[in-house]
Amino acid sequence: MRTITGKGSLLAVVTTLGVALLAGCGGGKGAAAPSITLYNGQHIQTTEALVSVFEKQTGIHVNVRSDDEDVFANQIVQEGSRSPADVFYTENSPALEFLQEKGLLAAVDPSTLSHVPSKYSSPHGDWVGVTARVSVMIYNTNLLRAAQLPTSVMQLADRQWKGKLALAAGETDFQPIVTSIVKSHGQAAALNWLDAVKANAGSHIYPGNETITSMVNKGQAAIGIINHYYWYRERYDVGAANMHSAIAYFAPRDPGYILNVSGAAILKSSQNKAEAQRFLAFMVSKKGQEIIAHSPSYEYPLGSGVSTAKGLRPFDTLQPAPLSVAELGDGSAAIALLQKAQLL
Repeated sequence: MRTITGKGSLLAVVTTLGVALLAGCGGGKGAAAPSITLYNGQHIQTTEALVSVFEKQTGIHVNVRSDDEDVFANQIVQEGSRSPADVFYTENSPALEFLQEKGLLAAVDPSTLSHVPSKYSSPHGDWVGVTARVSVMIYNTNLLRAAQLPTSVMQLADRQWKGKLALAAGETDFQPIVTSIVKSHGQAAALNWLDAVKANAGSHIYPGNETITSMVNKGQAAIGIINHYYWYRERYDVGAANMHSAIAYFAPRDPGYILNVSGAAILKSSQNKAEAQRFLAFMVSKKGQEIIAHSPSYEYPLGSGVSTAKGLRPFDTLQPAPLSVAELGDGSAAIALLQKAQLL
């Protein structure tokens, strides 16, 4: 996932909302409190909202370093026991599963894991799910009608979408879709699909979902695949009157209909595990989840029974492909196919 580092107005609103939710809950513990380093692969708005309130509540300073989650995952492997990071926060589960398989993550406190349904966290208890997003189609409403949309992600390989499709194959968000297609149709079919959508996208292969959202909204492409919250954030930034696009869902349980879990983990090498555990506990606590629920991050809270307050399709009505975080794995098979298709 490409990390958003701009859009200061949105960040200000998120931070304000977080501080407002803290009102009446007490202040920090003083200036001499310890600090932790967070490798942040999540969108900066979501992270800063949580960090701002956590610091005020606990007095623990969080040193945030932001980059793409795949960059950080590889960096953590290279750093090994010398990594300065205490916590790793991602947008997708494969990066966390990758580090879990390397034995680089510490166990999360059971009390923290208990705040989130177990299917959204590490099967081994080494990371905890924080939020979720779902993959959708975005389409330009001046170029396409809802009745013209495909019902399956596999149909985007059809020649009718040549020159119309926008693709961000380098996004880590895209890897779970490839993994899902492999699970449902096999590796050969998945590679054929990648070759076809690459040809259909042509010059509309973009660096990230933000660009897909903007280009489809402007009519530079007719249709694309994104996670739902990019469209809502675009609407927030440019205003409803300037939206010339809409989102639509694939058919229930289609391989393109993926629920992506954003999670957080503590590095085994951390020298500040107690403080890191407090940060993870805060993220999935009712207070932390309500910050997300009331902020314009447009993600689904996963912990403490909190529901989004942002008018999204209700979480319990989503019908994604039946893939567990274990089945999504570490993304290595998807990366290999993307490389074979010369999309990475």
